[in-house]
Amino acid sequence: MAHVLVAHGPNLQRLGSREPEIYGTATLADIESALRARASDSLEISFEQTDDEATLIGLLHHAVDNQSHVILNPAAFTHYSYALRDACALVTGAGLTLIEVHLSNPHAREEFRHQSVISAVATGVIAGFGADSYVLALDQIISLQGGPSHGNNERH
Repeated sequence: MAHVLVAHGPNLQRLGSREPEIYGTATLADIESALRARASDSLEISFEQTDDEATLIGLLHHAVDNQSHVILNPAAFTHYSYALRDACALVTGAGLTLIEVHLSNPHAREEFRHQSVISAVATGVIAGFGADSYVLALDQIISLQGGPSHGNNERH
């Protein structure tokens, strides 16, 4: 059975109430629900959120050790955490998929958000589709694993 870690970085536990005009009104629980509903029977998903960079790095190390694919919203760490970048490189270097996701489109926001130190080592990046960014990432992991992908009419 394939495993996917969905890891959320700093401040994402405040989704739904934090700047809803930018991040939408979906909560982490809403995103988890949508992904669980979307996952196939041959896919196990776990969810983690932390404001701590070291904890997030440890989660990625654990993903490598357990051969877990990763959907990662690194949040503010996107722009400056070389330590997190190196941990992401371990994931993809182990032949696992790592998809960087963002709720908003960082390139349409403040200039400091335009640079990601993670993107160069990620398998791919999905941004700007709100909570659906996570669903699109899961669909891609399912597709890469040889499972059926879902059409747009089935989005949550």
